[in-house]
Amino acid sequence: MADVRIRLDLAYDGGAYRGWAAQPGLRTVEGVLTEALATLIRRPVKVVVAGRTDAGVHARGQVVHLDLSRAEWEGLSRGRDIAPEEAILRRLGGVLAREDGAVVVHSAAEVPASFDARFSALSRTYTYRIADHPALRDPLRRADTAWHRARLDDALMAAETVGMLGLHDFGSFCRPREMSTAIRELQEFSIARGDDGVIAARLTADAFCHHMVRALIGATIDVGEGRRESGWLMERLGTPSWDAAVRLAPPRGLVLESVDYPPDDQLADRAEQTRATRPTRGS
Repeated sequence: MADVRIRLDLAYDGGAYRGWAAQPGLRTVEGVLTEALATLIRRPVKVVVAGRTDAGVHARGQVVHLDLSRAEWEGLSRGRDIAPEEAILRRLGGVLAREDGAVVVHSAAEVPASFDARFSALSRTYTYRIADHPALRDPLRRADTAWHRARLDDALMAAETVGMLGLHDFGSFCRPREMSTAIRELQEFSIARGDDGVIAARLTADAFCHHMVRALIGATIDVGEGRRESGWLMERLGTPSWDAAVRLAPPRGLVLESVDYPPDDQLADRAEQTRATRPTRGS
């Protein structure tokens, strides 16, 4: 019978894992999720994720897709009068209870076969929180807030974001990967100190390459601390080559907030467009 494509929306505390991607001998979010799915489906189940996160990085709005046979999907209800969507949520919740709340699947839905969690996405949005004074260090928010040792000039940091928007080669802010590109469209980049005194950054792009968000935040921190002159981010953008000059911000303050997708009738076109516009660097 034809496969059924399933979308799962999930959240996780990245501090409990060594990143998203499954790695032998290490606890990862993908490893935990696929183990839970294998327990339910009784076979290995491959998942495709919207965006891999580094060790220590959190997610409120991560998205994956997976394929099941129609029999496997409908069999999740075990003959009970509940929809497969509800059944998989209940059963995954039961298996993932052993993670003590560190991974939660919020929703499950059957989606068109053209849905691709990675390539169909229109954009991803991340936030980053920085407490730059001891009085701002809230122990109850220590898991998702980076504690910085010195006061930062948030106005200088905000000014650094101007001019970064648009389609650029972000090679100076992305750790190189073989057969990959650093060309991305940064759609939103804002930094402001909130009413609580904590500095909050928000970034949205069609996609982010390896370490891109942490590198951009780390560069603004260096300007806000006075280690770099104003305009340094634009200077780096003009020389798209990765080196040790850019420091990565700690992973703790980073959260994947959401992933946005087009309507169902545009999913296939979006996936095709994404693949076509991601040439390898130098091509």
